[in-house]
Amino acid sequence: MKKTFPLHVPGKEDLRVVEAIKQEITKYVKREKRKTLPPEADFWYLNCKVGSDHETASLIQLPDVPKAVEAVALAGGDKVYVEILASAGNRVKKSSAAPHHRRES
Repeated sequence: MKKTFPLHVPGKEDLRVVEAIKQEITKYVKREKRKTLPPEADFWYLNCKVGSDHETASLIQLPDVPKAVEAVALAGGDKVYVEILASAGNRVKKSSAAPHHRRES
């Protein structure tokens, strides 16, 4: 998803517009996570960028996307750019170099 959302829609309150944007993002993320994974992948990794436009969008984590949309709206922007791109990822197993020993007292 690469989309620019208007933050001011005639006939609608600005808070409702922001909530609708966040709802659309949530629906998109759920739809992307439901897609079947390639055989060599473990999960979908979502690269997210949010900003007032394409050039100023900054890379953020998925849980911070709604907060970033609200921050752009509170800063007085008239639009918000949201980019969420899914890519297949593999989990990295932690290596246990030193096993934990139970300390006896």
